[in-house]
Amino acid sequence: MKVKTALLATALTTAAGAAFAQEVTVMSWGGAYTKSQVEAYHKPFTAETGIKIVSVDAGNPATPIKAQVEAGNVSIDVADVEFSDAVRLCDEGLLEEIDLSILPSAPDGTPAEDDFIDGALQDCAVANIVWSTVFAYNTENVSAAPTTIGDFFDTSKIPGKRGLRKSAKATLEMALMADGVPSSEVYEVLDTEEGVDRAFAVLDTIKDDIVWWEAGAQPPQLLADGEVVMSTAYNGRIFNAAIAESQPLEVVWDGQILDFDLFVVPKGAPNKEAAMDFIAFSTDTQRLADQASWISYGPARKSSGDLVGLFSDGTTEMAPHMPTAEANLTNALVNDFEFWVDKDTELNERFNAWLAN
Repeated sequence: MKVKTALLATALTTAAGAAFAQEVTVMSWGGAYTKSQVEAYHKPFTAETGIKIVSVDAGNPATPIKAQVEAGNVSIDVADVEFSDAVRLCDEGLLEEIDLSILPSAPDGTPAEDDFIDGALQDCAVANIVWSTVFAYNTENVSAAPTTIGDFFDTSKIPGKRGLRKSAKATLEMALMADGVPSSEVYEVLDTEEGVDRAFAVLDTIKDDIVWWEAGAQPPQLLADGEVVMSTAYNGRIFNAAIAESQPLEVVWDGQILDFDLFVVPKGAPNKEAAMDFIAFSTDTQRLADQASWISYGPARKSSGDLVGLFSDGTTEMAPHMPTAEANLTNALVNDFEFWVDKDTELNERFNAWLAN
């Protein structure tokens, strides 16, 4: 009996040690964005659970998921992906479904399903932020400050190189808005062959002046180094460069494209249960508000809004820097994720062919 008791105690101790030593690998976009997640999510989660977070960066975290799942060699537990990628990967059976009942209610008891903003909860994904693609400029490198998305594509008015993300998504929408298409009609126009031709015709006018970027950290650096006078960028990256690093960069909100980023769990994730715990923890009201004190992305929960205050510098009010601030929404476009789920492959093939010519 004593031997059995000793063996049982040893087994329990071993199991507890294994649980304590468990790791969760979270793949995100790097730079200031990952830092905001480390501070708001990773460190508090580890402090509360003892589970270590291994942070891995990628140019686009959606990219390795398909390859890993199809190869049966999944190393990612949680990935932060864009809306259209979350829906596409889920439709292809590459993601675990998420039981939304695991998500905590708001502090006032409002169920999570009613507290997240519309569209933020999907079968295989839970949103954490609302962000936007904007364009920005270095105030020291332009003779006249741009004010509209049309100015970005007008090199006769404001000469100099432009930075653009090497992707059809957002690039084509901005080109159409610059050409006078109202934001409410962009996807209707882009859904036609004539509309696609029109967008590429706008890109043709600046093709020789484009510097392409792929990682979110690149646009602020291109602007700071003077390699471009203007660049599209993720709004939070420009905020970080301007406020945290005191770079002379300004955001132009006209023509911004709003989007979600969402947490997903790849099918066959090695630490699925802990991954789900991480998502539930990281998307509660307080954690989402905490992230907004590190970077200017809006929380995906309604109840988080009133908790957003100052930047981590203790002086900068975050509200005016949010893409969802009323003053920043005058000519904003909400990304149509269904459009990109259907058209992503087709339009990127056209885009890559255009790049090669």
